Amino acid sequence: MGSTVSPSPLPMATPSSAELPIQEATLDLIRWFLPILHRLPRQHRHGLGERLITNLYELLEQLALARFQRDRLIILEPLRGRIQLIQLQTRLLHDFQLIDLRRYEHAS
Repeated sequence: MGSTVSPSPLPMATPSSAELPIQEATLDLIRWFLPILHRLPRQHRHGLGERLITNLYELLEQLALARFQRDRLIILEPLRGRIQLIQLQTRLLHDFQLIDLRRYEHAS
């Protein structure tokens, strides 16, 4: 009666931050923004806040997918527009006095 050895799960590849600096920066930005967006007044949290976090998540998803594509430009080119949206939405947070200048500069 031989014992069967169950196969060990494959180790997850953990890319270094040097491989994906924009992906790491996007993760950091999401971690930084979430607590701020959760504290927004209701009228901004359910509009501007949700749109901003959706754009950040979509950016992160597309960056993750691009990593596995041969022709990354197909995915990366349209992301310039999404990054512009994130910048404009962050500017609105500052214009509406929902974040101070120091946080606006940090996010920029």
